Amino acid sequence: MTLDPHFDDAHSAGEGGRAVREGLGVALATSAYGISFGALAVAAGLDVWQTCVLSLVMFTGGSQFAFVGIVGAGGLAAVPAAIASAALLGVRNVAYGIRMSPVVGAGFWRRAAAAQFTIDESTAVALAQRSPHARALGFWVTGIGIYVGWNLSTLAGALLGDVLGDVRAYGLDAAAAAAFLALLWPRLRARQPIVVGVAAAVVATALTPVLMPGLPVIIAALVAIVVGWVNWLGEDERIHPEPDDIAEREGLP
Repeated sequence: MTLDPHFDDAHSAGEGGRAVREGLGVALATSAYGISFGALAVAAGLDVWQTCVLSLVMFTGGSQFAFVGIVGAGGLAAVPAAIASAALLGVRNVAYGIRMSPVVGAGFWRRAAAAQFTIDESTAVALAQRSPHARALGFWVTGIGIYVGWNLSTLAGALLGDVLGDVRAYGLDAAAAAAFLALLWPRLRARQPIVVGVAAAVVATALTPVLMPGLPVIIAALVAIVVGWVNWLGEDERIHPEPDDIAEREGLP
């Protein structure tokens, strides 16, 4: 614990700068994937304006892809199933909202605005930070950055869909996954976090081909919670040093 206010200010500024950089990096990677959504939505039969409204209002990538995928395969008759699948995938955002409540803070309008930006990426960046200020900064920078970028890239993809051809060949979905991995990797230093991650990944991979969209993600999350909560490996996490990036923020040796 330091008594030097200048050190505390510099430390807080350093954490805030890191949160902004991580948020902007994730926003850039995720926004690029919006091009795929715009092109695929138009190919599935949606108009450009319908595609853009879907991104503006729904704003959760997994739900949006599930919706246009089912509509594209089944037409108007599949709309009820598309809505059900999209809603099921969006259930996870409720859990994110509960976790982000103390990060966002009090106030009706603040929480109402935060509800639109509470997604996988903003939650991940926020929880990767250590101080309350950095968490709040990471949440808002990531959420707003992705919202703006995703909607712009959705419009671009919808307008350029015919020119781009099969957008899945560009592998833009890998950019978002890589951004998540970059946030997760520094935390995989002990056996318990590794087991939690592996267990969730195996369950999601195994269930994706056999269950409707949304269920594998929810079940994998439940498995991760159970494995992490029970701590089957019996480790005392206190004996493990903090990851290098966290140690630097905290001023630890």
